[in-house]
Amino acid sequence: MDKINTIATLGGHSALEICLGAKKEGFKTLVVAMQGRDKTYTQYFKNIVDKCVLVESFAKLTEKETIIKLQLENSIFIPHRYCQVYCDIAALENKFPVPIFGNKYLLKYEERTGAFNQYQLFYNAQVDYPQRFKNAKDIDRLVIVKVKEAQRNYERAFFFARNFKEYEESSEKLLESGIITQKDLNEAVIEEYLVGAQVNFNFFYSPLTDSLELLGTDIRRQTNIDGLLRVPFEEQKEISEYVKPSYIETGHIAVTVKESLLEQAFHIAERLVDAAKTYVPPGIIGPFALQSAVLAGPPKERIVVYDLSLRMPGSPGTSFTPYSQYHFGEPVSFGLRIAREIKKAIETGSIGKITT
Repeated sequence: MDKINTIATLGGHSALEICLGAKKEGFKTLVVAMQGRDKTYTQYFKNIVDKCVLVESFAKLTEKETIIKLQLENSIFIPHRYCQVYCDIAALENKFPVPIFGNKYLLKYEERTGAFNQYQLFYNAQVDYPQRFKNAKDIDRLVIVKVKEAQRNYERAFFFARNFKEYEESSEKLLESGIITQKDLNEAVIEEYLVGAQVNFNFFYSPLTDSLELLGTDIRRQTNIDGLLRVPFEEQKEISEYVKPSYIETGHIAVTVKESLLEQAFHIAERLVDAAKTYVPPGIIGPFALQSAVLAGPPKERIVVYDLSLRMPGSPGTSFTPYSQYHFGEPVSFGLRIAREIKKAIETGSIGKITT
């Protein structure tokens, strides 16, 4: 594995950031792109993509033909959200003989339901997260219900309720319109809705130096809720009769947080890093993100984590926040930070410490 000279990833999400960072550190780049969705890598930004492997679907990543092409280029693979959405995680864990940067066994823990889910990590790390309701009849406060969409199973439909009656009314409308199915509603996550400033804390943990770095903070832009929020309140009420809020991610905005919150954010990240080493060895390697709400208090502001990303975050704008500069004296993107970690591991014969 010490002969690695190519950094590879799937064509989407954060592939361009990964490729740029790799090129800056002298690596070759390879993108596994889907046919019909490849011009970003084969034409528009081909200057940072050395090789593009075209596949019919991203699920082909773990098939023999794709694996051979990755191995011929002496590749190390960088996972991002597309792996969980489009690929067979079990195959990625057991039938993918290409070194993966990070802990591939953690990827399945991003889910909110099932045998492996993020709440297990929250609990073991003693991380503060919103209260969950297993039974809708127990709802006694404002909650947000997260349900997989029927047509796009990788996206979620959201609705709010303050009691079981409102839960029934809102869910019935979504069922009748075909947006969700009864099966997915039965598996929905019901969480207390916490009103606070939303911040994504994007961290990087290095096993090579046992160091934790905050590389940037951001918030999401989502359609069509962002557009609705820009309309005056009176018009919002009129629009809501025929346009329902949707929270599909379309981008990110770089933000900063006041300095007095940083220690609290680091403490949460440290607990997750420590817990993951025991719960899912070898633990967190490289990037992870805490999607959080900062609550007003009293007695003081409190960071509550409502979602967890255990791989490359999808926000290239984090390098425009000052935090990576505080660590390195210059802006460092996640793509660049990953490439530097790989380069150092190769130089020190430690590639096994950062791959699974």
